[in-house]
Amino acid sequence: MSQKQDSSPRAEDSGSVVATLRKLIIEGHYAAGSRVAEIAVAEALGVSRTPVRIAFRTLEQEGLLQPAGKRGFVVREFSDHDVQCALEVRGVLEGLAARRLAERGMPDAVRQTLQGCVDEGGRLLAKGHLTQEDVGAWSRLNNRFHRAIVESIESSVIADAIARNNHLPFASADSIIIDPASLDREYEKLRFAQLQHQLVFEALEQRESARVEMLMREHAYIGLRYGKLFGLQAGSIGSASSRSTHPSGTA
Repeated sequence: MSQKQDSSPRAEDSGSVVATLRKLIIEGHYAAGSRVAEIAVAEALGVSRTPVRIAFRTLEQEGLLQPAGKRGFVVREFSDHDVQCALEVRGVLEGLAARRLAERGMPDAVRQTLQGCVDEGGRLLAKGHLTQEDVGAWSRLNNRFHRAIVESIESSVIADAIARNNHLPFASADSIIIDPASLDREYEKLRFAQLQHQLVFEALEQRESARVEMLMREHAYIGLRYGKLFGLQAGSIGSASSRSTHPSGTA
């Protein structure tokens, strides 16, 4: 059984548990090919089994975990190159959706949704620091922001392509990577993401199609590419060789 991690979610919030597990997988605490079990992970993170069970299903959908029969899940093997390609594809597809939306003009319902996400993000960050509860709240509002843009253009081609891409590790919009031990620096990263949301919304309002497309492409890299700017170092992301030297922490 694994030792309890130093930085664990303080609330029964599946969103914060998901973000914590993503970080632990990146760092190699759960090695590629190793099994993860609800009880062991719940004990390691200091939470109940319910948010862990929800987190496992979420991470399965994201492509980080694979079912292992009745014995739980195993951590999927993937490479840094896989992640970078998936993020680039997402940026291209979401950029295309944003460009189409800018060209057509935002319907009132979409404008209200995006404005609401920007306002909620501003309130969440206004207190000047992050809590574990904020991590889940940010993930949900971020997902609403991206989904509103994609769904607004009513293109099954783009939506289906994004849905397929979302099954790759770290490719979906709500696959935020948060280090629970560095919430002060993660706060600065989310401030930058919030600024990008504001700029995207303003570009859509002004119907600046080329600009909003490039903003969305750049925004796709916020979780990985900009970590070093805020003193965050995720290291190598996915390969078995980069993670095999760390304890798996599984049952």
